[in-house]
Amino acid sequence: MKKVTGFDYLWCALYACAGFAFELLLVQIEKMMGLSVGELTTAQNIVHFIVTTIGWIAIGILVIFIGKKTTGFEILETKARIKGWQYIAIAACIVINIITKYLDWNGFKIALEFQRLGLPLFVFQYIYYIAEGFLISLVIVYAQKACEKWFGNEKIPYGGIILGLTWGLAHIGSRGSLMVGLFSLVAGFLFGTAYLFVNKDYRKALPLIILLFIL
Repeated sequence: MKKVTGFDYLWCALYACAGFAFELLLVQIEKMMGLSVGELTTAQNIVHFIVTTIGWIAIGILVIFIGKKTTGFEILETKARIKGWQYIAIAACIVINIITKYLDWNGFKIALEFQRLGLPLFVFQYIYYIAEGFLISLVIVYAQKACEKWFGNEKIPYGGIILGLTWGLAHIGSRGSLMVGLFSLVAGFLFGTAYLFVNKDYRKALPLIILLFIL
């Protein structure tokens, strides 16, 4: 069996990151069907969210399969129990995340989106967010493993840094705003830090990262 290197893990992180492009492909297909993103009906938006969600989850599962096959890494392996100070640190991450999101959105994100979308779209939008959070978590996990393989230090949130520099800064182009990109960069670093605070236990990290992403 070949020696596992940091690049084997990094490729998995990049595959997960590339998975976000599935929605861009879907948007292009919708355009060919004569549909415009800003002019979709409620039903069409719900279909868009459902298809994107299914695509992202399928891609995420495929990335985990590839990661297991190429590196032998078991993503659901049990880690050490969380200590008291770590719970405090996790709570601090949640508070900082809420504050930065409030500044970014000029209000509480969930409340503003509920007002804007209405109940049906809000529900499917947040199911879509859960799938996006799943891919985000995989970028963090595999990027963290890659950098630990290269540099050996397990106390630096490499995964969050790489997430911020890829998914985070990509928001500058997708949203057309430098500030949105910078806030996403900070969010990526925060998610990666939270991953370390749960001892890199994916069973705990996945719901925490999704929660941080949604709030």
